[in-house]
Amino acid sequence: MSQDHEHPHYRADQPAAPVDWREHGVKVIKGDQLDSNTAQTPGMNRAAAINAARVGAQKIWAGTVTIHPNAKTGAHHHGALESVIYVVRGHARMRWGEHLEFTAEAGPGDFIFVPPYVPHQEINASTDDPLECVLVRSDNEAVVVNLNIEAVETPEAVYWVDPIHKHPHDR
Repeated sequence: MSQDHEHPHYRADQPAAPVDWREHGVKVIKGDQLDSNTAQTPGMNRAAAINAARVGAQKIWAGTVTIHPNAKTGAHHHGALESVIYVVRGHARMRWGEHLEFTAEAGPGDFIFVPPYVPHQEINASTDDPLECVLVRSDNEAVVVNLNIEAVETPEAVYWVDPIHKHPHDR
């Protein structure tokens, strides 16, 4: 279905300026080009694909998150942002509330919605397999507010280890 709407690059009160669609069009971010230099929470590794700095996004942030086997994040919230988590691989257990007293689980193909300011904790429910998810937020920059809530399930230290980031014990 076609929908008529105003294009910001074609305004009635100005002569239409040609748009360089090569530079201002579709962008593909390859999976091996994600940026881990983004707000982090203990117990998980976030990597940005879509944000203001990388592609000029104005209203969304998107990336991936990996939680290692049996890992539990610290309690946190994302300010006024809404978050959507899509479980690609593994099994997630979410805890939320003032004391993280509520819980729900999600598996591959499931979506999780986290409203603004909700204190929560992500948990990899598997002791053997990583939890891999796609994450989308309702603003162009990541907001993470780590909270000092005594977790129902104690967070575990998980380190970002890859060819660039060595385990602290291996330094």
